[in-house]
Amino acid sequence: MQWRSVLLGLLLLRLALQALLALLPALAPGLCLRRRFPFTFPPPPGAAGSSHWGSLLWRGGDGGGGAAAGGDEYERRYSGAFPPQLRARLRDAARGMFVFSYDSYMQHAFPRDELDPLHCRGRGPDRGDPSNLNINDVLGNYSLTLIDALDTLAVMGNSSEFQKAVKLVIDTVSFDKDSTVQVFEATIRVLGSLLSAHIIITDTKQPFGDMTIKDYDNELLHMAHDLAVRLLPAFENTKTGIPYPRVNLKNGVPPDSNNETCTAGAGSLLVEFGILSRLLGDSTFEWVARRAVKALWSLRSNNTGLLGNVVNIQTGHWVGKQSGLGAGSDSFYEYLLKSYILFGEKEDLEMFNDAYQNIQNHLRRGREACNEGEGDPPLYVNVNMFTGQLMNTWIDSLQAFFPGLQVLIGDVEDAICLHAFYYAIWKRYGALPERYNWQLQAPDVPFYPLRPELVESTYLLYQATKNPFYLHVGMDILQSLEKYTKAKCGYATLHHVVEKTKEDRMESFFLSETCKYLYLLFDEENPVHKSGNKYMFTTEGHIVSVDERFRNSLWQDILPGEEDGSGKIKPNELKAVNFSSNCNRVPDERRYLLPLKSNYMRQIDRMVGLI
Repeated sequence: MQWRSVLLGLLLLRLALQALLALLPALAPGLCLRRRFPFTFPPPPGAAGSSHWGSLLWRGGDGGGGAAAGGDEYERRYSGAFPPQLRARLRDAARGMFVFSYDSYMQHAFPRDELDPLHCRGRGPDRGDPSNLNINDVLGNYSLTLIDALDTLAVMGNSSEFQKAVKLVIDTVSFDKDSTVQVFEATIRVLGSLLSAHIIITDTKQPFGDMTIKDYDNELLHMAHDLAVRLLPAFENTKTGIPYPRVNLKNGVPPDSNNETCTAGAGSLLVEFGILSRLLGDSTFEWVARRAVKALWSLRSNNTGLLGNVVNIQTGHWVGKQSGLGAGSDSFYEYLLKSYILFGEKEDLEMFNDAYQNIQNHLRRGREACNEGEGDPPLYVNVNMFTGQLMNTWIDSLQAFFPGLQVLIGDVEDAICLHAFYYAIWKRYGALPERYNWQLQAPDVPFYPLRPELVESTYLLYQATKNPFYLHVGMDILQSLEKYTKAKCGYATLHHVVEKTKEDRMESFFLSETCKYLYLLFDEENPVHKSGNKYMFTTEGHIVSVDERFRNSLWQDILPGEEDGSGKIKPNELKAVNFSSNCNRVPDERRYLLPLKSNYMRQIDRMVGLI
């Protein structure tokens, strides 16, 4: 009988404690930790309201109690102001990351194209194996890393090194080389950087400090022109107007050249070619690039409006029918919008708006709203361009650029949710694997070549929201790079994001993009933010001032109707591109709260296997 008395006593004590806890909020509200956002968990798979793909992404809930604890944890870690002293230290750390890598390249690798950071030596084209496209598409034996880093030196205010580097490029670099390179890579890395540096040198306002070059006679512009002329043969002898993927800088298109090219490679040349045309007053370069964009656009599916990722430049037939936002497609969409921002041609915006709507209709999965409602988090998947049916269950790291693009069009809420997905993957591995299988919660392709896309979107989201959450994200990224990728003479590609093994390669975009975006994220007073100039970043992260020079052309043969202004925006209308009154803005009252409610952050962390 004694055990029954003990059991009855314990039961009564439990009931008394529950009653007391129920009264606490009314008696002493200050003692009760309340969640900032009321919420309910999404339904489990198969329940009413769950999406048709929920079974692939849902990882279950632990009820309100566990979610509350998770929410509090996220708020404690990410909410509130970010100390200015910490921000200054991180800015200096980002600069130090760039300086260490740049100095190492100049000491151990220049004039070769890239630095091998493990063995402290230079790397050029693989002459022994012409089929090694991973190397030969990018490296043209033209001091690639030095050229690609020019405007980063200016953004960081290092006028003496910028001037020295520009003079070195002028004095030592030639494009009269027997090098077969990818047209896209040569355009975005080399042509784009030369144009950006030229614009910085000739800017009468000199916002970054004195970046002028004594006796400068437009040499970088002439070099850009020379390179572009050597790329022009790629646009000849194609029945569609879509360029060949590769050219030899000395001899033109190789006899055995491939007739297949990717959508991004052929359709992401308009920004650099258009700038060159408008600086020179020569329509040729913009015309061929715009013709390629229109040709690709004309090949989109009549059923879905989507484009594939690989096309035959002679027949116009789609070889790769995958439609997605990653490799092979990414910058095509980016440059439709950025071409409009820069040049003001309305047809570019019309194409982008149609493309974006088709992406929303066929690629986007998950709940309708990012920060409210039930269901799976928004995610953009790879589908068949003709049917819209799911083709695979992986995304690639290049897709992490898309939240940044969404910021530019004002779709900030959706950008917040998608960014959180990629950040969750980064938190799990300390890097973004090249391909991540969201069904298997594991990398499909495990290497990470120091790509900038996540930090780019982080930077743009911070500029849009001023939410300190994104400074925390940037700090995590910087710390991971320092911990896992730093090598003897620079920063190295991760061969495997799980095992943290390294490859002996530091691609040039680490200096032109990754370091630059990290630095700008933490440098609140940078002239990019404070000078009053409007800047746009190319797909390689090169800064270009948005001004009247690029909204006026000296020819009438590119767009019909240009003579009456019907095809262009006016300079004072440009603000509407980034700051439309129809933008889905983040309310001011959420400035120091989590951009994504803690229950949804927890849901995403579960989705990638982080918790």
